[in-house]
Amino acid sequence: MRKLKLIWDFRGPAGQKTAEHHLVHLKEYIEINQLDITVTGVETINDMHSLAYIVVDEAEMKPIRDQLKPHRGLVYS
Repeated sequence: MRKLKLIWDFRGPAGQKTAEHHLVHLKEYIEINQLDITVTGVETINDMHSLAYIVVDEAEMKPIRDQLKPHRGLVYS
């Protein structure tokens, strides 16, 4: 089964802190909804661009995408 990486981008000098804070809320969502999502994180692209992400099964992506509205998604490998 394919895995998809749902991504939220944060730009500007506070981007990394904002991405870290957003990840807290993503983890709360996972816990509240009792989802089997274990791959999450924050990546810093550069000083002005960071992102928060979760990795979901493709079959479970649509309701999560519709509720959380990620900025973009990629196939996760």
